[in-house]
Amino acid sequence: MQHETNGAVTVSQRISETIGKISEISPSVASAVEGRSAATLEIGRNVDQAARGIQEVTENITSVSQATTETGSAASQVLSASKELAKQAEALKGRVEIFLTDVRAA
Repeated sequence: MQHETNGAVTVSQRISETIGKISEISPSVASAVEGRSAATLEIGRNVDQAARGIQEVTENITSVSQATTETGSAASQVLSASKELAKQAEALKGRVEIFLTDVRAA
């Protein structure tokens, strides 16, 4: 009986030692978990900030695209007007030549 009691005491001591070791480790584990939580929050903030930056870049690209389309349209109109003006200048040149020929002949 005494042998069984000694065995129970030994087991009880080992359990107490194990609980003590767990108690010693627990703050380190809690600290590590807290550190990971803080890192996770920081990653979340960084992802959110990156998403907002991407949205801003997308909006800027859209604006540039629209401006490019408008510039292309304006350039096309200028080209068309320039061609028309060149035709009118050529026609005017021909009329001036005819007029000068008529004035010289008179």
